[in-house]
Amino acid sequence: MSGGWAGSNRRAELPPDWYTVIRPSVLARDEYRCRQRSEGRVCGRPANQVDHIGDRANHRYENLQALCADCHALKSSQQGNAARWANRARRPPERHPGLH
Repeated sequence: MSGGWAGSNRRAELPPDWYTVIRPSVLARDEYRCRQRSEGRVCGRPANQVDHIGDRANHRYENLQALCADCHALKSSQQGNAARWANRARRPPERHPGLH
């Protein structure tokens, strides 16, 4: 796999009926239109991806939305960057090597 899925086990975390039932149902419910909100407006471009709004382990329809590829990539990137910065913020500062 290449890109964001490289080394990911995310697909293994999805329920067995994700591609046959859940994903198609969410896309149909949202009329294949991106539901991402930015500055109070809905994107509305053609959607081909399904995103978890909150808890990524919660696969209920209320927690899922259709997104276009651009909005999904942007949201995933923002979440990944936030997680990386949160991990860096928790790392204790290292002592200067000359002060040992």
